Amino acid sequence: MQYSINDKKSLRKHFSRLREAVASAEKDAQICTRFLEWDRLRDADTVLLYSAFRSEVRTDDVFRGLADMGIPAAFPLCHKDGIMTFHLVSSLSQLTDGSYGIKEPDSSLPQPVLTDRSICIVPGLAFTAGGGRLGYGGGFYDRFLRENPCVITAAAAYSQQITPDLPLEIHDIRINYIFTDERMITCNEQK
Repeated sequence: MQYSINDKKSLRKHFSRLREAVASAEKDAQICTRFLEWDRLRDADTVLLYSAFRSEVRTDDVFRGLADMGIPAAFPLCHKDGIMTFHLVSSLSQLTDGSYGIKEPDSSLPQPVLTDRSICIVPGLAFTAGGGRLGYGGGFYDRFLRENPCVITAAAAYSQQITPDLPLEIHDIRINYIFTDERMITCNEQK
């Protein structure tokens, strides 16, 4: 499928509808289990999660699994100036409705120290097997990851969100790994 670089808005609408049609608790559980069984996770010092919005893959099971493994988890707080910070959370009850309608941590919670053993699960609407990502257009994750290049990136996605081609720009940060309900994809294992 060929897409025009100027057609991101229509792609976002297309993949949003597609994701809504295929989302299920069963698939979420398969994706979360695949991530929690990943060998590389055992060496992680922190995992940066997201609070699922609309039909995104739910990461609550990952949060609980990380707690059982003793691995700290942090969630994003999006600021109006376009900056995103992560804050350590010990209970999902510490997340409250934020200004974008997404559950967020309080800014008073501590921020993790990020290293090359930190993993960030990045949300998105569509991904390529090469690590390309179509986000929502706000640039929060691209800016955050550009400022924290040591972080390993992973995505949680339904297999139908994987597409052969996406219009990518030079500032778009590529994902290292993608976990779907069918498989794990190694996109860019340079980290």
